[in-house]
Amino acid sequence: MSKVRVCFLGTPEFAVVALKRLLADEHFEVVGVVTQPDRPAGRKLQLTPSPVKTLALAHRLPVLSPEKINQELILQEIKKWTAEVAVVVAYGQILPTQFLNMFAFGAVNVHGSILPRWRGAAPIQRALEAGDIEGGVTLQKVVKELDAGDLLGARVVQIPEDKTALEFHDELAVLGADLLQIELMDYVRGNLAAIPQDPAGITYAKKIDKAECEIDWRQSAVSLHNKARGFLMGPGTYTQFAGKKIKIHRSRVVDRKQTGVPGRICKITNDEFWVQTAEGILALLEVQPESRAKMKVSEFLKSQPFQEGDRLGSQ
Repeated sequence: MSKVRVCFLGTPEFAVVALKRLLADEHFEVVGVVTQPDRPAGRKLQLTPSPVKTLALAHRLPVLSPEKINQELILQEIKKWTAEVAVVVAYGQILPTQFLNMFAFGAVNVHGSILPRWRGAAPIQRALEAGDIEGGVTLQKVVKELDAGDLLGARVVQIPEDKTALEFHDELAVLGADLLQIELMDYVRGNLAAIPQDPAGITYAKKIDKAECEIDWRQSAVSLHNKARGFLMGPGTYTQFAGKKIKIHRSRVVDRKQTGVPGRICKITNDEFWVQTAEGILALLEVQPESRAKMKVSEFLKSQPFQEGDRLGSQ
């Protein structure tokens, strides 16, 4: 049986896992890759190719990295690859109808949630912020409406309350690659029918605004813990002390009910410090002081003379 010719679209590390799996699978032939343009990175802001582009070039694949895919010359070049299906994994651009119509089997997308829950830009972060106890990854057909295509398959997993978005991201990347190897092949071979999404379950994972990232100690310990572990994947959360930012990398809920002065440091140990919220107490375990690297609180406390009774936040 002939190989399935794939046009792959993706940009970050999440997509690299899927591309590696397709390249290693004898049932697929990746005939070209589309990714975002090189971007400035590092302290010197040197133009750096995306992780997907780096992998594609290492395999000597044709690569396009346009600022906008909706250009006639770009679309005509993609058409020359004569792919049968487009695989989209965290690409980062809206795909025009002309592109979607190029492929015999259309385009499919690996999305980091169990659709129709968390359509949109930040499904992993929003799932953890909401305290979801289960989540996963979905393979869907790409249509003009955002994340509204019919479903081809999903992988559902539990989300422990201490799991961060970075950890969940890595788990979902592997499960998404599984969907491409199994469900995508079944679909292309005619052994799997797409299922429409249930409109009753639709929620949206809107892009995270920087204004959301400062911790408001007037919220509950549980909600702040969920936000901190969810936003860790980007753009992160922070609080303030003495006019300087302290990013929060890892926390845990000590108490869910106790009330007191929000933002007040109520206990300091060798490894963590406890902060009173409007409802409950949140312990901070890993932080990043302004202009410094991430560190355990045990290291942070050596240079930061916190005292019980001090208050965090921009009050």
